[in-house]
Amino acid sequence: MAHNLREIGDACWCSFKFPEWQRAIGDSQAVEVAKDIIYIATRGVVGNVTVVRTSEGLVVFDTGSGTTARKVYDTLRGWDSSPVHSIVLTHGHVDHVGGVALFDREAKARGEPPIRVIAQRNMPARFARYVATAGFNTNINGRQFGVADFKWPTAFRQPDLTYDEELKLTIGGVAFDLHHGMGETDDHTWTWIADRKVIVSGDFVIWAAPNCGNPQKVQRYCKPWADAFRAMAAKGATALVPGHGPAVFGADRVATLLGDAAGLLDTIHDQTVALMNEGKTLDQVVAGVKMPHELLSKPYLQPTYDDPEFLVRNIWRLYGGWWDGDPAHLKPAAAATLARELAALAGGAEKLAQRASELAEGGELRVAGHLAEFAAKAAPDNVAVHKIRIAVNQKRAAAESTLMAKGVFNGAVRESQGIADPEALAAAPRRNVGIG
Repeated sequence: MAHNLREIGDACWCSFKFPEWQRAIGDSQAVEVAKDIIYIATRGVVGNVTVVRTSEGLVVFDTGSGTTARKVYDTLRGWDSSPVHSIVLTHGHVDHVGGVALFDREAKARGEPPIRVIAQRNMPARFARYVATAGFNTNINGRQFGVADFKWPTAFRQPDLTYDEELKLTIGGVAFDLHHGMGETDDHTWTWIADRKVIVSGDFVIWAAPNCGNPQKVQRYCKPWADAFRAMAAKGATALVPGHGPAVFGADRVATLLGDAAGLLDTIHDQTVALMNEGKTLDQVVAGVKMPHELLSKPYLQPTYDDPEFLVRNIWRLYGGWWDGDPAHLKPAAAATLARELAALAGGAEKLAQRASELAEGGELRVAGHLAEFAAKAAPDNVAVHKIRIAVNQKRAAAESTLMAKGVFNGAVRESQGIADPEALAAAPRRNVGIG
């Protein structure tokens, strides 16, 4: 039974829980945003799709992933059968670009003009990097989303038209003002549709704390992201379609969300830079930044996907490089070598592992994590050690609120299950995969 996503989305302003939103979507649903504009929400960690009807055809913003494109297509065609004139890709992540080929095939089969794909000029370089690092991306996304058989795509539809900082288009009587912003990616586009007072934000807005620190992905851009929020806020939009989650309706709500999000990034960024300027090490900077918990408690800024602590590390990486200020980390010993030395001092890898177990039981999960890793590296085939590593990382995953942290800790669980508990590994449930 279909739910009224507009009403449910409005209620999310007071309380947002991603699983409940997913259940409300059901499969794939269209929600009216303004006259001749809808957005399509689809289950999974997959981006929204926005569609604008014009007298020259449809303008589509993003296309879903390879696994959801058909659902998006069917939902769109249930709303309008007009030719697709242009597709605007808000950024190059695969849960946003995966359905372009389906629309291309449709246009060809119907004898319609080729679809024009529009993107920021950095997108082709992103696609080239994706092809060059396909194996790496298969591994990290499989770990992040808990999908053992995930395969990274190696074919991407190139844009026909690219732009640098701003592109103004009029299609079928509707004006579109495309803006480049640096944030989750370096190829991000947000669009202002002035006559409808609608913003299509892409993944600048995801109904979670901004995904600006992902520990397994390339550089993200905290301060420019805050600048993009402020530029959007200046438009005075009455509706905003995010990259993920429900659309936001009402000028006050749109302005509040964008202002709060900019403030969140500003304070984390500015504190981090100030501590760096004081000569603090990365360890001291991470400990010294005071998180704005009032902002992080907002339904649209909860740390459920990325961890604000990771933002601090990414800001350091942008300005300070990879060295964290600890001399031992500049040219460190191999991790396995150091682990064997520590195990010898402790009286064996199993003693290290046992101490990790004790610390975890007492709630000292960070220290327990270190010792469990040392034990596993010192004795990589020891089943008893790996059983403890499983238990420690299961506790670590359970204690986290963010998908990023849970993904890494659960990845460690699966690694050790491959040695100590293959049956549990084989029985693990499969998940839908996104990107970001």
